[in-house]
Amino acid sequence: MNIQIFGTKKCNDTKKAERFFKERGIKYQFIDMKEKGMSKGEFTSVARANGGIEKMINWEGKDQDTLALLKYIADEDKLEKILENPQVIRTPVVRNGKQSTLGYRPEVWKGWS
Repeated sequence: MNIQIFGTKKCNDTKKAERFFKERGIKYQFIDMKEKGMSKGEFTSVARANGGIEKMINWEGKDQDTLALLKYIADEDKLEKILENPQVIRTPVVRNGKQSTLGYRPEVWKGWS
């Protein structure tokens, strides 16, 4: 397994995801979205695996100004705006090769091996 966890240090679900893999002795790489964010390729791959860009956005997030803008801008401009503002992405994003999940999903991770 090649696990990557994209999240923030303050996100409780991200902490729970890290604990899930730690408790099982599974190595993972943590990528802090505040410091690094996701590349366009990573984001596109995860969005494809999880049902599209709309599903990647945390519509209940704190940054309501950016979220309001995302609702109304053209689809071709959304990707760029999301990558500029990684705080609107649902976390944690957990990747295992081509597989990925959004949020805390231990029931899915248990099936990965």
